[in-house]
Amino acid sequence: MDRRDIISSLPEAINCHILSFLPTKEAASTSFLSKKWRVLALQGNSPLHKFSLKVRDGVDPVRITSWIHSVLERGVSDLDLHLDFESEYLLPSEVYLSKTLVSLKLYFGLYPTFDAEDVHLPKLKTLHIESVHFEKHGMRLTKLLSGCHILEDLVLNDISWFIWDFASVSSPTLKRVTFSWQERDEFPKSVSFDTPNLVYLKFTDTVAGKYPKVNFDSLVEPHIDLCLLEPLLIDYHEGYGENDMVGNATDFLMRLCNVKTLYLSPNTLQVLTYSCDAIPLFNNLSQLTIESDPTVGWQSLPGLLKNSPNLETLIFKGLIHKATDRCGDVCLCKPHEEGEEIRSCLSSSPVKVIKIREFGAFSDDMEKQIKYFLETMPNLEKMMFYYKPPSFEDFIEVAGGLKSLFSKVASSKCVLRLILSQRVPLPVRSLTS
Repeated sequence: MDRRDIISSLPEAINCHILSFLPTKEAASTSFLSKKWRVLALQGNSPLHKFSLKVRDGVDPVRITSWIHSVLERGVSDLDLHLDFESEYLLPSEVYLSKTLVSLKLYFGLYPTFDAEDVHLPKLKTLHIESVHFEKHGMRLTKLLSGCHILEDLVLNDISWFIWDFASVSSPTLKRVTFSWQERDEFPKSVSFDTPNLVYLKFTDTVAGKYPKVNFDSLVEPHIDLCLLEPLLIDYHEGYGENDMVGNATDFLMRLCNVKTLYLSPNTLQVLTYSCDAIPLFNNLSQLTIESDPTVGWQSLPGLLKNSPNLETLIFKGLIHKATDRCGDVCLCKPHEEGEEIRSCLSSSPVKVIKIREFGAFSDDMEKQIKYFLETMPNLEKMMFYYKPPSFEDFIEVAGGLKSLFSKVASSKCVLRLILSQRVPLPVRSLTS
């Protein structure tokens, strides 16, 4: 017997058992070694825990459907499908009626329509969907979530904006939600969240026309990236009035007031400035992360710091921002006369730790900003810098600059920490004398 076909003589139950431990790609390759081994066709009804499939055009959709049917019949609990087709492919309806699925992850290449009429996934706890369009103005999303009675982790990435016309994310069991949208040229008309047990939220969207219901009673850690439509923002700066701005984020942002950890993108800083009636009072906030961008100012940062009376850790992803005369007194954008006393909200800040990430080179502007923090924040105990130096020489230069600055300005209780975010190759010493 040909050695390559020895496995053909094995009992089918053993073949099935062996295949169940292999990734789909490796299992498929074994079909070239055995006449009898044909991926899922010969695995019978033995239980299957996880099935992962990644395919592109060229694979017969009928065969894919038969594989999916097979693993569902075998009680698969973890199903991960990455289907990158140039034509639309609709999953068999049985996927949305599985009594055994605990985790379902779906990726589609060309935004197929989700149009399942019936959804009943009684054991599903994790649902990840990427690149899909929900039919009937988002009512299909509502249908999907209503059929997942114990869902805890929901990820919707690169989703068609039509889902927000009338739909809402409503679930009493959800603990983690991640949402991002396709780039759009219109704002969502209505966004609602009824998620009383949600703990973690990562949300990327355009400011909506309204937020009829936002229930974040248990939310601890939100990462918010809300943005204004670019043409509207440009018009505002060209002299149009505030009433010309479409959408208002007040009702959404006010529901974040009880969080302990908060991450805000540069877009969200703009929203707080132009599309929010008032900055929320964050009594429980202990850690705030601000992502900086050279095209966006810090106009909303003074209000954020004043309304965070228990803030202990302030994290900056970069310090370079757009210089404006509305950044208030948290930076040196607004020119001051030499010797002029600067009254800063930082002087009453409770912040004990500042962390600065992704700051690039140690520029003059950065040195001035750090010096300003050190001089105006009386409770500051530690400053931590996370640096990815392109070379060992750059590391030495930054380390020397920070050490010199701290020796001149910092109080005795403020500690400097320079942390390498990547390994730095040491310079090669010359072997010649």
